Amino acid sequence: SHDACEEEAVGVCHRRIFSRNAASDRLKAMFASARKDPERLQAVDRVAQWTRARFGLPKEAAISVAEVACTLPGCAPLETVVMFWIAEQRHQFKLFKPVAEVVVDDLPYAWLKDALAVQEGVGWDCC
Repeated sequence: SHDACEEEAVGVCHRRIFSRNAASDRLKAMFASARKDPERLQAVDRVAQWTRARFGLPKEAAISVAEVACTLPGCAPLETVVMFWIAEQRHQFKLFKPVAEVVVDDLPYAWLKDALAVQEGVGWDCC
């Protein structure tokens, strides 16, 4: 798969991950035009702000909002993956919709923060 990351806002990294096939080529073309779409960038910033507020993260905490394309059967065509770091511990969660469709109520409850901590070496094979 191809992984490209570009900094478009302080502390927010936008990622698109694609597998090599015809469907992903169509998705790449779609993302090329959407990359600088102001509404999409506002949606990414909004999700990052909601994440910061929901989990009580300080201003200096790094937050990554990524829109990921999936061509596997059963996957949502576009998913939003959110990662944030508390000290050295990475936390992450997926929302099974494009970033532009995410609403604040889609985010996990604040009391689930500890459950969102990622154990290094453990993959996300299913979700």
